Formats: sequence, structure tokens, C-alpha cells
Amino acid sequence: MADTTNGRLRAWNIGVGLLHLAQAIAILVLSNDFSIPVQSKVATGPPGEPLEVERVFFDMPYAPVIAVFLLMAAADHLLTATVARGWYERQLDRGVNSARWAEYSISASLMIVLIAMLTGIIDLYALLAIFGVNASMILFGWLMERVNEPGRPVTWWPFWFGCVAGAVPWIAITIAIVVAQQEGEGVPGFVFGIFVSLFLLFNSFAVNQWLQYRRAGRFADYRFGELVYLVLSLVAKSALAWQVFGGTLAS
Repeated sequence: MADTTNGRLRAWNIGVGLLHLAQAIAILVLSNDFSIPVQSKVATGPPGEPLEVERVFFDMPYAPVIAVFLLMAAADHLLTATVARGWYERQLDRGVNSARWAEYSISASLMIVLIAMLTGIIDLYALLAIFGVNASMILFGWLMERVNEPGRPVTWWPFWFGCVAGAVPWIAITIAIVVAQQEGEGVPGFVFGIFVSLFLLFNSFAVNQWLQYRRAGRFADYRFGELVYLVLSLVAKSALAWQVFGGTLAS
């Protein structure tokens, strides 16, 4: 049974990895050069004085950044299905997938930064904080697996700490959307669609881990939860990539 399950996961990793790769290439080929400037007001006098100087640090190019998180996912899945397969399957036996969490810590954090910028959060310092706190959420998920060996009582602290950290970027994005509505016409419909769909998908990862450690039904098998992670990763990254493409990147 283990060999059959590992073989199924290998097939899924190859399929999902190739789909991510194909989408990265398509985004780069089909997209325009849409970007959003990353900027911030700069202190030029004593603390408390108005910040009148605004500096643009760089432009965030959406198509290449989307391609980066898609390519990271492709590399993760294809490597664990081929050259790193033995290591990957030994990790699954221990109820851990370090490759997944390492990839998510960067790819999901890039995704949340792109979403935040679409809602008007373009301050460099705020974006760095959003990236960092989202990465912390992912690392708490990794820690959850590291401290909970199969067959032992579950320690839930990393999970709940991760939930707290993960809520912070979404609170900031929600405030940005509400203020945009109060001060003007609000964010475009496609941005609101991204907010709702990606919020639900991001939280589905937490639900998946909760079900794994509750050992609910088929989730008692760690490999079933791993399969769900594969599906969620593909759906979340694809949803963001093509919603952004439809709203801003279509040439």
C-alpha cells in the first residue's frame, strides 16, 4: 500500500509541477509590462515633523514575480518527484515535508505582497513587514510538523501562533480595501475577487493541517493531507496568476 501511495504522490507531483511550469512560461509570454511602484515617505527632519519627501525605490513587475512563485512551485514538485524522491518519501514517513514549507515561505509571501499592492499598500516598509509575518506563519506550520512526531500527543502551540501571524496581512489588506471604498470608488472588482478567493484558499491550508492533526477521516493518513496540499498549491497559485492576468497583464 505504501508503494502505491508513494507512486500516486510522485505522479501528482510531476503533473502539478509541469502545470506550474507551463503557467509560468505562459504568463511571461502573454503578459504586458504592468508594474506598481514601491515607495515610502522619508524622514528629512526631527521625529514628528511631516514626512514630505516621498521616494520611489523600484517598480514591482507583476509578470516576472508571478512567474517566480510558479517556477518555485514547479521546482519543488519536480525535484521531490525525481532526484529528491527518496528523501521526500522518508520525510513523509515522519509526517514532515520540509521542501513544501521552504517553498511556501517565499512563494506564498510573494503572493500576499502582490495582493496587498493591488489594494494600495505600496509602502516599502509595510510590504517588508507583510512578507516577513507571512513567512513566519509558514515557518510555524513547518514547526508544527517538526515538533509533532507520529503517534505522540499533539502540541498545538505552533499552529495557533501561525494563525495569529497569518491573520495580520489580511487585516491590513481588509483595512486598505475599506478605506479605498470610503475615500473613493474602492478597489476594482477583480481585486476584490482576488481578495475573497485567495483569503479562502490561504485559510484552506490551515484547515488541511488542522484536519491532519485531528486525524479526521482520511486525513489520519499524512499522505492524504500531502495530496490535498498539492491540489491547494496548484489552485491558489493558478487563481492568483490568472486573476491578475485578466485584470492587469493581458496584452
